[in-house]
Formats: sequence, structure tokens, C-alpha cells
Amino acid sequence: MTVVDDRVLTQEIFEDLARHATRAEEALRLEFVNGKLGVKAVPDGDHGRIIVWLTQICMQSDPRNWLFGEQGLHIETYRKGNARPDGALARLDNFAGQGEWANPDAVLMVVEVTSYDADTDHRDRVEKPRAYAETGIPVYLLIDRETCEVKVHSQPDGVRYETVVTVPFGKNVRLPDPVGIELETEPLKNWVR
Repeated sequence: MTVVDDRVLTQEIFEDLARHATRAEEALRLEFVNGKLGVKAVPDGDHGRIIVWLTQICMQSDPRNWLFGEQGLHIETYRKGNARPDGALARLDNFAGQGEWANPDAVLMVVEVTSYDADTDHRDRVEKPRAYAETGIPVYLLIDRETCEVKVHSQPDGVRYETVVTVPFGKNVRLPDPVGIELETEPLKNWVR
């Protein structure tokens, strides 16, 4: 829980606040990670193109799966939290009937593409890997446009990811099982500033 002006921010209050914020300002996306309220930057055109590129690869690899963009997930095993990853790879019908904040148990991989904002470093490189590992999501793929690197986090132990493989854009990297895709990262060079 987070204290806001001497009041406790509960899961229910956060979800209500997030619904109102989305209605009031379509460009505003809230997350509640590690007990902290955060604002996620609005994606730019290159960001969106990266998600389309990765969605096509995932679909061609296994047409039973889909990379769901901006699907809200309940995250973290010991603290309540909500994240809206740029992509969540799961079976086609996995999120049907679950509402805005879905159960992450059947998620195979989450994807974040860094934005060009001041909070990206802490949010995408520190908080999210820990939260996704605590939740038990098998693979966390970080496409880092600032460093021009791809980071593949895998083997969550409930606290952190035991394996992190980092490659520069242009090199191939394996997304381990349950994803099982060899990712050719050369096209990512086209979508950075």
C-alpha cells in the first residue's frame, strides 16, 4: 500500500483512479508497481512500430499466441500491484472475460519498449523486472531504445530473474521457453532516435 496525503492507496482505490484518469486524459496511463503510483509515457510512432514487428514474429512462431498490447495485469506475489506492459504474450483467449486488470498466470512473456522520458530508467530497468519476476512471468523482454540493446530476462526465482542476456541491436537473441523464438534484432536499428 502507498500513503497519499495520510490516506492509504489500496488496490481498489488505484483501479478506480486509473479508470477515471483514462477517461479524463487518454494520454495518461497509470500503474501501481511495488506499492508506488506511476505514470507511463504515451507511446510514440517508433514504439508502436516495434510492437507491431514483435507481434508479427510471435504470431508467425505460434498462431495460438498473441502479443496483447497494453493489457493491464495484476502483478507481484506478495504485494498487490498493477502494470500495463507494452506487450503480454499469451494464448489468444487468455484474457477473455478478465476485465481491465487480468491474472498474469498464463502470460508467457511481457515486453517493455523504453520511452524517452525521465522515469524510464527506474521503471523499465529496475522496478518492472523485479515485479515481473516476483509474479513468476517466465520471460521479460526489454527493448531499450536509449542503449540500443535487447535484454532478455528469464528464470524467475520469485525475487528476480536469474538469467539476463543483453545483446546490441543487430545481433540475434534467443527468447527461451516457453516463448522459444530466435529474435533477429537488426530491424530495431530503424526505430530509434
